Amino acid sequence: MVKKFLGIISVVALLFIMTACGEEESSSSEEVKESEAVSDSSGGSDESSKSEEQSEHNHDHDHDHSHAHDEEAQRIYDGYFEDDQVKDRQLSDWAGDWQSVYPHLQDGTLDEVFSHKAEDDSDRTAEEYKEYYKVGYETDVERIVIEDNNVTFFENGEESTGEYNYNGYEILTYEAGNRGVRYIFKLTEESQDLPQYIQFSDHSINPTDADHYHLYWGNDREALLDEVTNWPTYYPSEMDGHEIAHEMMKH
Repeated sequence: MVKKFLGIISVVALLFIMTACGEEESSSSEEVKESEAVSDSSGGSDESSKSEEQSEHNHDHDHDHSHAHDEEAQRIYDGYFEDDQVKDRQLSDWAGDWQSVYPHLQDGTLDEVFSHKAEDDSDRTAEEYKEYYKVGYETDVERIVIEDNNVTFFENGEESTGEYNYNGYEILTYEAGNRGVRYIFKLTEESQDLPQYIQFSDHSINPTDADHYHLYWGNDREALLDEVTNWPTYYPSEMDGHEIAHEMMKH
């Protein structure tokens, strides 16, 4: 009877020990899973952080590159560049239908431009600026149309068209120390109604579509290079005077 009782006790003890071991294994397994989950979460967080850091780095790099490009473009616009930066251009860079800004100066539309300039420069009043630009913009050629190699001048109700070919460029140095580039085109067939040479200046020094330009014309190539006081200026014909004024104030 005692032996039977002891046998029962042994079986119960064995079952208890097996149950305890199972719970420990289960607990250990849960701990491992939790540890793996934490590790995975941490890894995912690290990857996300790295991705965000890379994205911020790329954004900063793009911003810096864009800022540097804008600064370089502004320096060129202001007339500061190296000779080897200047490239040849074709007449197609100035293709389009263009209007003289001189009538907008005469009717007062550009007065806000001169006031804006006077605010930035205390050396001249708005009225002094207007007089300066009046000399610069003055012209009887109210419209110019450029298509392929053909240039049409509209002057006092009459129009004259001629074919012009590229004749190189000249780099000029001004009294202020900055520089400009004249892109020159020559009339293919002489005409009494058309200038032998036309010279474009638009603050750009390599191939690009012009948004406006200054134009010099005449029959003496070299003499035109000395002209720096009268520079008839042209903007797209579809723009109205106020749009032109606001565009001018951006520069």
